[in-house]
Amino acid sequence: MTWLLATPLVLPFLTAVAAFLLRTRPAGRWISVAGNAALLVASAVLMTHVLREGVIAGQMGGWGAPFGITLVADYLGAVMVVITAITALAVSVYALSDINDRKEHLGYHALFNVLIGGVAGAFLTGDLFNLYVWFEVMLISSFGLLILGGSKAQIDGGVKYVTLNLISTILFLSGIGLLYGMTGTLNMADLARTVPTLENQGLVTVVAMMFMVAFGVKAALFPLFFWLPAAYHTPAFSVSAIFAGLLTKVGVYALIRMFTLVFDGDVAFTHTILLWIACLTMVTGVLGAAAQNDIRKILSFHIISQIGYMILGLALMTPLALAGAVFYLVHHIVVKANLFLIGGVAERIAGSTDLARIGGLYKSAPLLAVLFLIPAFSLAGFPPLSGFWAKYILVAAALEVEGWIIAGVALAVGLLTIYSMTKIWAEAFWKAHPDGTEPVLARLTRAERAQLLLPIAGLAAMTLLIGFFPEPFVTFAETSAAQLLDPSAYVNAVLGGAE
Repeated sequence: MTWLLATPLVLPFLTAVAAFLLRTRPAGRWISVAGNAALLVASAVLMTHVLREGVIAGQMGGWGAPFGITLVADYLGAVMVVITAITALAVSVYALSDINDRKEHLGYHALFNVLIGGVAGAFLTGDLFNLYVWFEVMLISSFGLLILGGSKAQIDGGVKYVTLNLISTILFLSGIGLLYGMTGTLNMADLARTVPTLENQGLVTVVAMMFMVAFGVKAALFPLFFWLPAAYHTPAFSVSAIFAGLLTKVGVYALIRMFTLVFDGDVAFTHTILLWIACLTMVTGVLGAAAQNDIRKILSFHIISQIGYMILGLALMTPLALAGAVFYLVHHIVVKANLFLIGGVAERIAGSTDLARIGGLYKSAPLLAVLFLIPAFSLAGFPPLSGFWAKYILVAAALEVEGWIIAGVALAVGLLTIYSMTKIWAEAFWKAHPDGTEPVLARLTRAERAQLLLPIAGLAAMTLLIGFFPEPFVTFAETSAAQLLDPSAYVNAVLGGAE
């Protein structure tokens, strides 16, 4: 099984090398597309094996756990790799017309694929130190993508992004050091067995809080989110889309993994804090979005708001709530990446993403308008789209434990999300262009229209598929939640049932 787990990691790095060597030739961009298509196939094969056999694990170099490098895929890890591959393929096709020659020559496609490799590695690693390594791979490549082009706004956003993420890294490494000193292992399955036997559980809780803050920065949780809206509106739209779809979800994934597998001994304390953080993240994110007047800034603040819903599922720590968190993760990656891609097309044909400076998109580009409404309505939670089911499950989970106020907050945030999406619709699509010039989709060549709109249509179709046929996805999420709450299969797959 080792090759199944290693292939989704190896492919992006091979693609990155080839794309870098051919970065000055047209073949470089197509290699990126081909590499991500191959990644999708490899991740689908991995998912098929996980669905058939359950949790699978592999030991790199023949070193047995917990001493070697472990790769492991359960339902959650496998689906995150699949959705990473889908998003990467969509964005790589979109980038064919979005990324100019200068950025390609500077190594955009190589950096992009290194980032995808780092994300996939974070989802499949079974070792805390290697999770740190994959985080650093992501940080380096994402910083390169963020400042590619060298504008003042990009540099400013990049400095804020790196500064806070370096603080996160220091906390993460400190927590790793303390945890290793206490247990003598960093293998996550081994930690799941060892941490509950430690005498000083108070110190375990302190270390858990260090991890919570470190991963909270990565996930853009309250009050550590300010780097995100300062950075995500500055790079190319392809970069914004992949950041919006994937980067913060790695932080959410790390929180879910660690606080169900390792730090589950003081749930009354740690998860109550997570509950407060989730509510504050939802509220501050949606209020920030309501105050903005630029498409990318509105969408950036909504990333923060929606992360709060995912953490709410973890904080409630019930089977239904965790199922909701998993469902929300998958739904949100697709929807949020798609909205940023749509914003890029709007900017291309209307001249800006500032709502006060654009308009007329519904009349000039009705297909784009429809493609916007699908993810926008899904994000807001309109039935029967995927966002409705995600929010429904989480609200039902809150009501199940009599969390009336929590459910009310989630519903209120959903209403404010509708306000933001309606504002974009009214200003960018419905009203006339303030300059009296009509945006024209025909300004793009036929090839450009295909390369920009096909990925958007594909992601919109996924949103409709999940929304109209939710049962298999909900069943999958429930099984994933069951694995998280009972990690015995995960531990046995990694350690071979050894005591």
